Amino acid sequence: MGEEAKLQVHSEGEEAKLQIHGEEGEEVQESEHNDRICSSICAPVNWFKMLAMELHWSFVFGVVIVYGISQGLGGAFSRISTEYYMKDVQKVQPSESQVYSGITSIPWIVKPLWGLLTDAVPILGYHRRPYFLFAGFLGFVSMLFLSLHKNLHIVLALLSLTAGSAAVAIADVTVDACVAQNSGSHPSLAADMQSLCALSSSVGALVGFSLSGILVHLLGPMGVYGLLSIPAGLVVLVGVLLKESQTHNFAYQQVNQNLTDAAKAMWNTLKCPEVWQPCLYMYLSFALSVDIQEGMFYWATDSAGGPQFSKEYIGYISAVASIGALLGAILYQYGLKDHSFRDLLFWTQLLFGLSGMLDLVLVLRLNLKFGIPDYFFMVMDASVSQMVGRLKWMPLLVLSSKLCPPGIEGTFFALLMSIDNTGLLTSTWGGGLLLHVFKITRTKFHNLWLAILIRNILRITPLSLLFLVPRSDPNSSILPDEMSDSKETIDTPATQNENIELVALVHNMDTR
Repeated sequence: MGEEAKLQVHSEGEEAKLQIHGEEGEEVQESEHNDRICSSICAPVNWFKMLAMELHWSFVFGVVIVYGISQGLGGAFSRISTEYYMKDVQKVQPSESQVYSGITSIPWIVKPLWGLLTDAVPILGYHRRPYFLFAGFLGFVSMLFLSLHKNLHIVLALLSLTAGSAAVAIADVTVDACVAQNSGSHPSLAADMQSLCALSSSVGALVGFSLSGILVHLLGPMGVYGLLSIPAGLVVLVGVLLKESQTHNFAYQQVNQNLTDAAKAMWNTLKCPEVWQPCLYMYLSFALSVDIQEGMFYWATDSAGGPQFSKEYIGYISAVASIGALLGAILYQYGLKDHSFRDLLFWTQLLFGLSGMLDLVLVLRLNLKFGIPDYFFMVMDASVSQMVGRLKWMPLLVLSSKLCPPGIEGTFFALLMSIDNTGLLTSTWGGGLLLHVFKITRTKFHNLWLAILIRNILRITPLSLLFLVPRSDPNSSILPDEMSDSKETIDTPATQNENIELVALVHNMDTR
């Protein structure tokens, strides 16, 4: 019995030890789990702190304000409020609203001009701060003017909206130049800066679209314009706080010569067949994909036979659609970026045309016959369209970057983006003409299905022009050897900038 007692005591001791070890293991696992959660939460904060320490906090603040607040949040507010402003306040027809939308986008077409000015023409010794101040004041005044005048004539309203668009474009180009300078001085952080730009823009747009419909419902379009003076005021604050060294004894007499040399270099590059042919394709691929967004918007909100979505629903749909655009960028980055330009553009352009058939299904009310509610189908339609549109846009951006010769990369890339924006403007005005020809008005939508069908057919016509696009992949050189190996540069601050227009122009395209 003594031995049995000893064994029992020993067994109980072992069990107690195992229990203690088990509890300690659980505590360790729980501690590790908590550490991982804390690390996940702290990682973005530490990343922001690192960027602020390496690049100066005023630069990080400027990127967040311009990309996140001015373009992301403000762009979402502006898009939804302008659609309702034209429909409910100005009471214009869908075709007219389409044309007016194109007019307000003109400042983005002349982005190379803003870029050359901020690079080559300092004011009081500063290249960046005065342009932030000017952009902020211009946006503040134009938005405040719109919000305070109820019965504003359409011409004055267009001037104010265009001025507001110019303010955002100038701030965009100026912060791009700041990113370019820091990319040169901190090359190891170049990718982090692009991530900061993309993250700020995406989060701002998502939040903006989520709130835009509610705010338009509560405050009206003009009230939202009043709120948009706040992002403009923050841009002014960026101009005040930005850390920038002052240039002394600047040779203003050299500005004209520098601009002339840059223009000659760009013209010589454009004459090269390896450059002008892809440029022609990019313009035509956008121009032929006519945009009838305003016709769809009027139908979705006003048509007696349509879904008659509320302002809140329109905002939510746009918010979900912005997620679709992000998914398109992720899909391209991790699965499609190494494919040849011609093959990828073939499939994305084909999908772009086919995705437009979802609009046709919606307008013909076929989704209801299959038991799919309008709201769910509209969300799916918008998400797929944005995702495919982003997949189509990304290889064109990469192709554009491959066409830029040494020495004028930043300026030439901005020129290529202006060509693309001109194509988008042609698409917008072409869509307005299509709506006018088929007599699609505020109350008549009988021929909207036919306009959608023609638009979808036009979307696939660029497939016949793919011979203009090189077969090479993104890892190959496109420019002739004598051009890509050239060391000749234009001795201006503009030519020292990296190619950093990508993020802003992707956002600009998403907001159309």
